[in-house]
Amino acid sequence: MEAFPINRLLRPGGTALLSCLALSAALLLPAVAETPGISARQRSEKKVFTDSQIIDGFMKTAFGAEYHLAGRIDRIRKYQMPVRVFVDGPARPDRRKQIGKVVGDIAMRVQHLDIATTDKRDDANTIVTLVRDRDLRKTITSFYGAEKAREIHDSLDPQCLSGFRKNENYEIQRSDVILTVDNGNFVFLDCAYEELLQSLGPINDTDSVPWTMFNDDVSMGFFDVYDQYIMNILYDPRIKAGMTIDEVRALLPAILPDVRAWIAKVNHLPR
Repeated sequence: MEAFPINRLLRPGGTALLSCLALSAALLLPAVAETPGISARQRSEKKVFTDSQIIDGFMKTAFGAEYHLAGRIDRIRKYQMPVRVFVDGPARPDRRKQIGKVVGDIAMRVQHLDIATTDKRDDANTIVTLVRDRDLRKTITSFYGAEKAREIHDSLDPQCLSGFRKNENYEIQRSDVILTVDNGNFVFLDCAYEELLQSLGPINDTDSVPWTMFNDDVSMGFFDVYDQYIMNILYDPRIKAGMTIDEVRALLPAILPDVRAWIAKVNHLPR
C-alpha cells in the first residue's frame, strides 16, 4: 500500500486544491486456495475485544501509510459526503451483484456512513473497475502511468488495488477500486471488502493486529466485527477529516460506548 502526491486540481471557482492519492493493494496469499470457506471463518471469528485492542487497531490503520513519497499522513482521512459507488468493467452480472451486496452490507454495519451503489457514473465518487486478471497490469498503467505502475507491480504484485484522492482538509474526494473477476468467490469477496473499506480511509496496513483484514496475512471474505469497530469509529460524526492522533485519542472514551452499542445491535451480540 502506497501514498504519494498526484497533482494540483482546481475548484470550480479556480482555487487550487491539493490532491493526494493513497493506494492499498491486496495480495493473493497461498493459504487462500486452502481456505474452507467464509462461513467457517464467521463461526470461528473473534468478537470480543478490549478497548485497548480496538484503539490499537484503529490508530494503526486510520493514521499513517505503509509507503509514501510526500504529503502528511498523520491526519484522519475520510469522506465527509455521501459515497456513491459505480461498477465498471466487463459484463459479469454475478460480480456486479456481489459488489452490490458488499456495499449494502457495509451500509448496514457502519452507522454514520451514507454509502450506496448508483447506476450513473456521473453520480459516483467511488468507481469499482472490474478487470480480467490478464488485464490488471494494463489497467493499473492506464490509471497511474507506466512508471508508477511498474513500482506498484514490483513492490506489491497486487491481486486487487484501491486508492483515493483527498483535498487539503484531508477529506476524500474520490476513490478508485480495481478488482479482478477471474478468481473464486472467496478471493473476489475478500478483495472487494478490503479494498472498498480501505478506499473509505483506513489505508494503512499493519502486520501487528491479527484480527483485521487490513493485515496482508489475514483473509476474511466478509465484514468482520473487529473491522466494524474501526469503520464505526472513523465515521462517527465526532471524528473529523484532518484530526490529529491526539485530537482523536481524546474523543475515544466518549465514542467507544456508542460504537459498542451499535455493533452489538447489528451483530446480535450480548451487551
